[in-house]
Amino acid sequence: MSYVPAENRYESMQYKRCGESGLLLPAVSLGMWHNFGDTASYENMKQICFRAFDLGITCFDLANNYGPAYGAAERNVGRILKEEFKSHRDELIVTTKAGYDMWPGPYGNWGSRKYLIASLDQSLVRLQLDYVDIFYHHRMDPNTPLEETMGALEQIVRSGKALYVGLSNYDGPTLEKAAKILTERHVPFVINQNRYSIFDRTVEENGLLETAYRLKKGVITFSPLAQGLLTNRYLDGIPQDSRIARDHRFLKESALTPEKLSQIRALNAIAKRRGQTLAEMALAWLLAKREVTSVLIGASKPSQIDDDIKALSNTAFTKEELLEIDAISNGKMA
Repeated sequence: MSYVPAENRYESMQYKRCGESGLLLPAVSLGMWHNFGDTASYENMKQICFRAFDLGITCFDLANNYGPAYGAAERNVGRILKEEFKSHRDELIVTTKAGYDMWPGPYGNWGSRKYLIASLDQSLVRLQLDYVDIFYHHRMDPNTPLEETMGALEQIVRSGKALYVGLSNYDGPTLEKAAKILTERHVPFVINQNRYSIFDRTVEENGLLETAYRLKKGVITFSPLAQGLLTNRYLDGIPQDSRIARDHRFLKESALTPEKLSQIRALNAIAKRRGQTLAEMALAWLLAKREVTSVLIGASKPSQIDDDIKALSNTAFTKEELLEIDAISNGKMA
């Protein structure tokens, strides 16, 4: 393999502090949700990782059940880390999560101490690592006491199996309660991971974004392109090789309503005026947010990473542009 020289590797990337912690994350991070399972080409996975690293993307994000099959993404990335990145481990932020369904029975889901600690032990075996940099609880658990879940995160850090902890898919009120527990226990909780895009404003509505900023915690966002809707992919309908056409797990044809298509085309017109593609503008819109530390992208080929980081070159929006984007996303187009 061939890397960009170390002295040049980080020139094209911006890095932002995770809340008030000492940890810096790249403005753009690489997510392994869709494209690192057993149905993907291993050689292509390697090339995606190489290109990301060459462009200064130092954060690789996983979860226990990313695949398919469950565990496959961690296993494939673990092989890549061992065979290709072993000498660069200290230049990488490797993150994983537990909280969703992982194995059969009552102990492979949600937020119990039993599940979280066992899951991370399994993840470390698949990743062939001694520790991860950030370990997230992947979703709120309405049935397990918050003190138990946060206590498991505390034990994980104390054991040296994670350097920092994060929370994913939490809302503002639950984040505040969790942060209080973690602060009292001196646990290095530094970041929240949540879905956020022009089309999905849940974190604005449930208090997560405001609370994270007030508590001085980082925010890393996933699905910034709304599973491909915020790209030029569907401007003229549904291509046969698109995610809607070939993979109905996360994006269904019903999502592309006539109203949604009109919104996409209106947003694309703004992007054109800005000299950007729709995808670049959608990423730039997030990168411009004071609360956002990093934006997770997915890539099915290395060239997509080059396209995505172009967003870094123009993250300034006029007040009028932001108001117009908001109006379109709220279905209030002129």
